[in-house]
Amino acid sequence: MRPSAERVFVQDWDWFFKVPSVWSLKLSHQAMNTEEKIRSFRQSYEAVRAEIGKVIVGHEAIVEGTLIAIFGGGHVLLEGVPGLGKTLLVRTLSEVLDMSFSRIQFTPDLMPADILGTNIVMETPGGKREFQFQHGPIFAHLLLADEINRATPKTQSAMLEAMQEKSVTAGGEIRKLGEPFFVLATQNPIDQEGTYPLPEAQLDRFFFKLVVGYPSAAELTEVLTRTTEGTKAQINRVLTKDQILELQGLVRQVPVASHVKNYAVRLVLATHPKSETAAPISNQYLRFGSSPRGGQTLILAAKVRALTHGRFNVSFEDIQAVATAALRHRLILNFEAEAEGVTTDLIIDQILKDVPKDATAVKV
Repeated sequence: MRPSAERVFVQDWDWFFKVPSVWSLKLSHQAMNTEEKIRSFRQSYEAVRAEIGKVIVGHEAIVEGTLIAIFGGGHVLLEGVPGLGKTLLVRTLSEVLDMSFSRIQFTPDLMPADILGTNIVMETPGGKREFQFQHGPIFAHLLLADEINRATPKTQSAMLEAMQEKSVTAGGEIRKLGEPFFVLATQNPIDQEGTYPLPEAQLDRFFFKLVVGYPSAAELTEVLTRTTEGTKAQINRVLTKDQILELQGLVRQVPVASHVKNYAVRLVLATHPKSETAAPISNQYLRFGSSPRGGQTLILAAKVRALTHGRFNVSFEDIQAVATAALRHRLILNFEAEAEGVTTDLIIDQILKDVPKDATAVKV
């Protein structure tokens, strides 16, 4: 007797559920790929940190912030008094990463052509003369802008285009910079003689602003030991520019849950004084709050931090951990704040306490 069509159908589906489906195998394969990518990212990150640690003593938060910005594809502003190792950190990073490196010592007499390059008259093999463009030091993957606040606004304008557009205009022609392109700038906060404060538009182009502090007693002892006994650490190159671009692409793939993204949005909105979403401390001490780039930085930096902690999703803690470095240079204080000595770091700390993690306060 021939089985009914219904019985054959049921038997076929019994076999389907007993044998792993193509879809489940595909999901399993994707999960394995994700785990491998996270593991590879963490290994690369730890390898770079280990090489930097051969030279830089302490400053764990500064090193972590710099690497987060690089993997996030942004520029870094390092602020601190002279002698704390800001320039040494950048130079060490240039030795660890297999990329072209340039250093520009900013001075008041530095001109845009000194950075960008210029057209010069060259004689051809045939005896003719023609203009040829000579590339300036900005044509590098990693650029150290030492004491960037010592250059005039005219020179800063050339840096502004490079940082935002990753291109420069020289000799009437737009010239693209190589990828990746990072500006790691240093500035001294206490010496104001012969300095020019960076315009807010340029500050906003920096992914992070990191404040370099003094070392502890144990760290200072180790610094003295390393630098006064004639020993020199052997630095190994860890990542190429192509590998960095690949890791940056992985960062963009990290998912962010809607409620976590909403939290980042509410943090940014809380910095806008005289608005419905402003935190009380913003209304009291701020003239202007963060731009949308602050929100972009929060998300990208949180994605990098999640990967460094072995996760392929962003948490509230990731957002909170990067908030100060991402927003401190994007808030403009009013006169009352300056008179009372209130800093942007203090304001951000209070906003993190005031803004709840749930999304009931603001609908977006």
